[in-house]
Amino acid sequence: MINFSASTFTWKSYPWKEHPQYKYVGGFVGSPNQVYYVRFSLESRCMIENLVSGDCLEIFLGAPCRSEYTIADRNLFQIPSSEWRMAFSHEHQIHISNRPSVEVPTGKATPLKELQLEYRVDIREFTGAIEMVNVASIIESTLAGDFLNVCTKYKDKKDNLEVTIEYPVCVINLNQKDSEFQTCTGPIFLPDLRTWDGKQLGQGFVADAAISSLDWTEFILRREVEAAAHERIWLDAVRGRDRYELHDPKNPPPKYPPSRPKPLVFNEVWEFEAENVILRASNV
Repeated sequence: MINFSASTFTWKSYPWKEHPQYKYVGGFVGSPNQVYYVRFSLESRCMIENLVSGDCLEIFLGAPCRSEYTIADRNLFQIPSSEWRMAFSHEHQIHISNRPSVEVPTGKATPLKELQLEYRVDIREFTGAIEMVNVASIIESTLAGDFLNVCTKYKDKKDNLEVTIEYPVCVINLNQKDSEFQTCTGPIFLPDLRTWDGKQLGQGFVADAAISSLDWTEFILRREVEAAAHERIWLDAVRGRDRYELHDPKNPPPKYPPSRPKPLVFNEVWEFEAENVILRASNV
C-alpha cells in the first residue's frame, strides 16, 4: 500500500541554456548555466502487466503545478495559466492526452534521458496494511480515521493485458445504517491501451474514479474545450511576463504565436466490471 503523499519524484536540471528565440522557455527566468531541482509528490500508480510474458510497466502520476515562472521573485504565476503535470515510468515520460478518447491517439512516450535532467523516484509504503473484506470493515476503517487506498484491476482481453490502478481515497461517502459506501476521488492516470506497443505506453488520460461496490468502476476523463470567442478575450490576456515573449519580436519562429491554454473539464465516462480492493493502514 503506497503512501502517495510521502512518495516523490525529484529531478535535477542540467545547466540551463538560453533559448535562441523565447525568453522564458519552460517558464524559467534564471540565468544561463544555473541548475535547479524540482520535487513533486505522487498521486496514483498504474501497472500494466502482460499476462503472457509476465512483463510489467509501472507508471506514476505526479502532483500538478499551475504553470508558474521558475524561480522568480515576483509574478510567480503565468497568466494565461495552465496546468502542468507529469506521468512517467522509470524510464519514460508518458504523454497525457487532453483530447476525447474517440479521437486517434497521437501521444508518444519520451525517454527521460532526453529531457536533460537527472532524477530519482522514491516510493514509500505504509507498514501493516491489510485488505478490507466487506463493506462493514470499510465503514469502520473510514470512521476510525485510517488511511485508505483503492486498487482497481481490469483486463484487456484483446492484448492479454491486466491494468491495476492504485490511488488514495481522498473522498468517501458512507451510509452506515444500510452498509453502503461510495468513493469518488482522483486524479488518477488511466492508460490509453491503443498506444501500447508491447512494452511501452504512448499516452494516457487524467481521470477520477468512483466505486460503490467491489466489482464495478466508473472513470470520468478530463479533456480540453474551446472557449467562446468573447471569453478568449480575457482568458488569453497576458498579465506580467508573457510566456511566449521573444528575444527579437521581428524574427518570430514558424507558426508563432503558439495557441494559448484551453479550459479543462471532466466529461467522458468509462465504466466496466473491475476488481476493486480497498486497503487500510492505521492512522495511529
